[in-house]
Amino acid sequence: MEWDPKDPFSIFPTKEKQKGKIIRMAKYKVCVYAIAKNEEKFVDRFMDSVEEADGVYVLDTGSSDKTASLLQKRGAHVEKKVLTPFRFDVARNLSLDMVPNDTDICVCIDLDEVLEKGWREKLESIWTKDTNRLYYNYNWSFDEYQRPKVNFNISKIHDRTNYKWTHPVHEILTCQKDKEVVLISNDITVNHYPDATKSRSNYLPLLELSVKEDPLDDRNMHYLGREYMFHGMWNESIDTLICHLNLKSATWKDERSASMRFIARCYQALNRFEEARMWLDKAMKETPYLRDPFVERALLEYRFENWKEVEFYCLKALEITTKEKTYINEPFSWDHTIYDLLSLSYYYQGKKEEAMHYIDIALEINPKDERLQKNKQFIEQMD
Repeated sequence: MEWDPKDPFSIFPTKEKQKGKIIRMAKYKVCVYAIAKNEEKFVDRFMDSVEEADGVYVLDTGSSDKTASLLQKRGAHVEKKVLTPFRFDVARNLSLDMVPNDTDICVCIDLDEVLEKGWREKLESIWTKDTNRLYYNYNWSFDEYQRPKVNFNISKIHDRTNYKWTHPVHEILTCQKDKEVVLISNDITVNHYPDATKSRSNYLPLLELSVKEDPLDDRNMHYLGREYMFHGMWNESIDTLICHLNLKSATWKDERSASMRFIARCYQALNRFEEARMWLDKAMKETPYLRDPFVERALLEYRFENWKEVEFYCLKALEITTKEKTYINEPFSWDHTIYDLLSLSYYYQGKKEEAMHYIDIALEINPKDERLQKNKQFIEQMD
């Protein structure tokens, strides 16, 4: 092969070179790693999205389907190990152990996630030899129009040597050095398309174990309280979330506000509505910059047809125009819900013009909703 002085990397042959394209030598060795169990329907989509990596390493934790063989056919390095009892942190650390030690950048994603094309070039353009970790854009869920519904930054791209996973569930990547160099990029995006049929029943016992192992960890205490709420264990949820709020380390206002909102939901489930209002008031005071407690208070007043209060809290929510980029954000605070509530409030207050204004906005956001369409007809017929 002749060397092209205009391209000092032209001596490195590649498959693309044979097609008449010159691909420059990569700046870094980049590897993807993952854990998997019974994910055969996601294999091709996953492997397509990570094909820009230098290697893909997957720990299969006990699949009964063809996940492992399909991954291997697509070129992934696969090891199998059944963990009893199962812990997410142990599984992720074992999958990370599979990644070669000379790897510069590790990318941890799951098989139900998709890296948007071009991620490798974007990653190498900002990573430096001193970088330890990267925060990037994560779309956790989408609405029926394929618009991101829950969106926040996540940080599962990191160097090879300075990290390990901790906590049995809702595991986190923990830096093992005193100071880390962190970058943020919204140009790199991972999309999450979860399998709705998959059971998450092991989350509750793993969260209970996590809190038992580290009762002073505020994040795990919050997650456990939330999980009790999901399971309808109202009193356990209230007690646990109050424990979260009383921890000295529980200083992140957004998460504190969420605990207060969840306590309010539990009190509503117990038909203790004044206590629910009290906790929503606390949440509004804790985070006056978040829409969520205002919208939840409007939803509570809607239950009792307190239309002036619905109007008040919805309008207060709309004064907040900045959406914080965290997982705390509730989809109903940024979709059609506020406008839907306002249209109902004004309708029952006999204000046709205002009701029509807000139902139109709600339908702009969610044009397929049949209830909204029918509501507009009712508003149009107002005297």
